[in-house]
Amino acid sequence: MDAQKRIKQLMEERGWTDYRLAKEANLSHSTITNVFKRNNAPTLPTLEVICRAFGITLAQFFAEGGEAVEITDEQRELFAKWSTLTEKQKALLLEFISTLQ
Repeated sequence: MDAQKRIKQLMEERGWTDYRLAKEANLSHSTITNVFKRNNAPTLPTLEVICRAFGITLAQFFAEGGEAVEITDEQRELFAKWSTLTEKQKALLLEFISTLQ
C-alpha cells in the first residue's frame, strides 16, 4: 500500500488541506508537506498521529478496499501499549520482533 496515496485519499474524503491535517494531527506543516513533496514515507509514529487525527486505527488505515478491520483484544492491547512507548523503545521493540520472524 502507498501510504502517501492513502493519506491523500483520507484528506480528500474529509475535504482537508495539508495545513488542516497538520493542525488536526498536531504536526508541523513541513512534516506533512515532506511526506508528499519529497516522497518521504511517514514513520510509524507519524502515521499513528495522522490516523488519530483522522479518527481511525492503523489497521483501518491499511485495510484494503475500505473494508472494516476487526482487531483482537490482544492486538488492541498491543496498540495501547505501543502508544505509551518512547521512540527508542519502539525502535528496539521493532528490532526485537524482526528477529523472531
